Amino acid sequence: MFAVHLLAFHFTKLKEDQIKKVDRYLYHMRLSDDVLLDVMERFQAEMVKGLGRDTNSTATVKMLPSFVRSLPDGSEKGDFLAVDLGGSQFRALEVKVFNDGKQSSQLESKFYPTPKEVIQGSGTELFNYVADCLLDFMESKNLQHKKLPLGFTFSFPCKQTKLEEGALLAWTKHFKVRGVQGTDVVSSLRKALQKHKDIDVDVLAMVNDTVGTMMTCGYDDPHCEVGLIIGTGTNACYMEEMRHIDLVEGDEGRMCINTEWGAFGDDGALDDLRTEFDRELDLGSLNPGKQLFEKMISSLYLGELVRLILLKMTKEGLLFNGKVSTALLTKDKIEMKHVCAMEKYKEGLSNTKEILTELNLFPSEEDCIAVQHVCTIVSFRSANLCAAALAAILTRLRENKKVLRLRTTVGIDGGLYKTHPQYPKRLHKVVRRLVPNCDVRFLLSQSGSAKGAAMVTAVAYRLAAQRKQIDAVLAPFLLSLDTLREVKDKMRAELEYGLKRETQASATVKMLPTYVCGTPDGTESGKFLALDLGGTNFRVLLVKIRSGRRRSVQMYNKIFAIPLEIMQGTGEELFDHIVQCIADFLEYMGIKGARLPLGFTFSFPCRQASIDKGTLVGWTKGFKATDCEGEDVVDMLREAIRRRNEFDLDIVAVVNDTVGTMMTCGYEDPNCEIGLIAGTGSNVCYMEDMKNIEIVEGNEGKMCINTEWGGFGDNGCIDNIRTKYDKQVDEGSLNAGKQRYEKMTSGMYLGEIVRQILIDLTKQGLLFRGQISESLRKRGIFETKFLSQIESDRLALLQVRRILQQLGLDSTCEDSIIVKEVCGAVSRRAAQLCGAGLAAIVEKKRENRGVEHLQITVGVDGTLYKLHPHFSRVLQETVRELAPQCDVTFMLSEDGSGKGAALITAVAKRLHNIGRK
Repeated sequence: MFAVHLLAFHFTKLKEDQIKKVDRYLYHMRLSDDVLLDVMERFQAEMVKGLGRDTNSTATVKMLPSFVRSLPDGSEKGDFLAVDLGGSQFRALEVKVFNDGKQSSQLESKFYPTPKEVIQGSGTELFNYVADCLLDFMESKNLQHKKLPLGFTFSFPCKQTKLEEGALLAWTKHFKVRGVQGTDVVSSLRKALQKHKDIDVDVLAMVNDTVGTMMTCGYDDPHCEVGLIIGTGTNACYMEEMRHIDLVEGDEGRMCINTEWGAFGDDGALDDLRTEFDRELDLGSLNPGKQLFEKMISSLYLGELVRLILLKMTKEGLLFNGKVSTALLTKDKIEMKHVCAMEKYKEGLSNTKEILTELNLFPSEEDCIAVQHVCTIVSFRSANLCAAALAAILTRLRENKKVLRLRTTVGIDGGLYKTHPQYPKRLHKVVRRLVPNCDVRFLLSQSGSAKGAAMVTAVAYRLAAQRKQIDAVLAPFLLSLDTLREVKDKMRAELEYGLKRETQASATVKMLPTYVCGTPDGTESGKFLALDLGGTNFRVLLVKIRSGRRRSVQMYNKIFAIPLEIMQGTGEELFDHIVQCIADFLEYMGIKGARLPLGFTFSFPCRQASIDKGTLVGWTKGFKATDCEGEDVVDMLREAIRRRNEFDLDIVAVVNDTVGTMMTCGYEDPNCEIGLIAGTGSNVCYMEDMKNIEIVEGNEGKMCINTEWGGFGDNGCIDNIRTKYDKQVDEGSLNAGKQRYEKMTSGMYLGEIVRQILIDLTKQGLLFRGQISESLRKRGIFETKFLSQIESDRLALLQVRRILQQLGLDSTCEDSIIVKEVCGAVSRRAAQLCGAGLAAIVEKKRENRGVEHLQITVGVDGTLYKLHPHFSRVLQETVRELAPQCDVTFMLSEDGSGKGAALITAVAKRLHNIGRK
């Protein structure tokens, strides 16, 4: 027993001594975590360089766009072919994908050799061979008479310009085919296939084996967004945000980037980590100075690296008694399969001894221990370097998503990962150590990268079909210039009907006289009260206007809420609530005893008989208070003041918010004669010549006309451009059949139009996995402010997803792109329709003045115009297109409904005083 223990002790001591000896000899190959973190940072810097348009040409990590923009979502279906070229064998496959809710697929394939004369011959010979093999496969499966889409896995660095177009940058993995570099390989494959009249194949996609691996695993695990190959070659791909890819147009969504990381270090960035053995191996390779990172990692080179180390150690007398055998002098004699077998620790040293003996090396026990440890260090360094680069990609994904902790899946393929007994465990362990804030699942690709090519083709098929459906849904929102001219002409006709006595009663654009007969001239002064009622909030303001050289306007205001039960209660309750708010404000400002002139901004359609008399034509914007329509709102306000019996006010003017907007801007710019509101509601007013206003006596001077253009189209004149979604929104509104133009252009309704479209797209299975959530069923959930946020150019899709999540809509990246597109279509149409209406007004103004060219200012207010990222630009462009003889300046109003009401009151007082004199 003692002898056995002694023997065991002797073996352990021997093993430790040999391991220490090898460790000292290969000290530079043992990489600490600090070194790996440094490699990770270097790789991150190279990724950024590769993504930049100006720096890509000098980057070693080329970060090639693959034009794969979407991962499988489980709805793919159909029969697809795939061919896989890039390894020691060529493979043809048929993949059947079933949309059965289980994400199942069926795969049949056949392997073909890749003879040396083919992989080192001419391009024509190579692609003819591929086409011949595919024909043989199709005949064996009786597929030659079917027209099938094909995905092409081409596992070499290519510069792609489309999903189905890519030029070879350089051959790798012992391939040296002439006349292919710099040419489109898909085109070459198509030419070869066309020679076979028996088969009809449509090459839809070309992918790299790494992308294919990610797509294969992505079909089984929706979290898979990284692909990794560790075999004869090595590479990684991942889903990058489009906004970071300078080499491709567009900022929306994501695209898979094929890093081609094998060339990392070709610029000398890894020279401090490369050993003399790495340099010797590189010099003896087919492509010296290139693919240096791959030569430190991939199975194609690790066996040769072990041979070079053993050769030098033997020459120095550290192995095999210094006897150098023919095997150690023969290039590539030690292969990766030998390294894998020698690292099977459970077999002890038996595998190592057997392999070395076969190579005529006749090892001692010490030799076997040392050689086994050399293999361990070489393969461990490979796993470490691979882990550092992968950790850089995972960190970038986490930063792109702006999350503290990333959950993702890495799809993996490759002989080294699959066959090496220790490699997977080492790789996983090091990755988790380098990026502790990433929860990574490693998923082995069961079907290889070729199935991935079929999946890319299936996804491309699905996206093309979806694109067709989405385009069909949004097509009615795309208005041509001719259609917009038609809208402008119809608006112009309706303006004329509203001004004429005999047609005014039946006109949809009511053209209401406001009895505001002048704009500010700068002499207005005094203290004025203003009330502003037009939405869910009500404001009371004290406005101090100073004239002369120190001309200024000072305002003090307080905001009060109007509860829904009051908005939709009785008229008496509404006006009592307003007077209560006024009393609170007067108390707050300490002016309850003063009888101040007051301007009442009442932002609803009113028919005025004078400046201080306004009869409500009809409620809009969600108001429904009873006993108000057909009544004089000024009288209702006076009655409520009398009922309270606490204070008295001089109500000088009832004004519309649009008129207030025009007056506010008119105070700054005397050329302002049009007011536009583009917010919760939509309306325009303008100064019309008295001679054209038949419903008011007198022909001298001008009067502001409140168009109330929201009712445009209520007679059916724009039914040709109303969509089914507009009709759904109208039918569900409080005033069905009325304010049709407003319902297509104003902030109150745009979000609801978007919601109806999203429901339709979801029913068609194009959004939210076909599931209509409870929140999407709720009317009004999609407020217009969300349109403005979603369409912001500064907002990444991740933030769009967060907005949708706040609304209870669990969206994918693709969903977010579609939602953004829907919002864009709806808001663009709104801005164009608004621009067409405004073009009709400015053209009328030009003709009124009888000038060839008009210069005019439009005062604008409203949250849609002010806050939406594109509305104002599209509106202005439309006006320019439709009214080219009008030079229109757009001026933002500063508090048109408050300050404007006070200015109207001040102007009315000034004109009244002039009249008295």
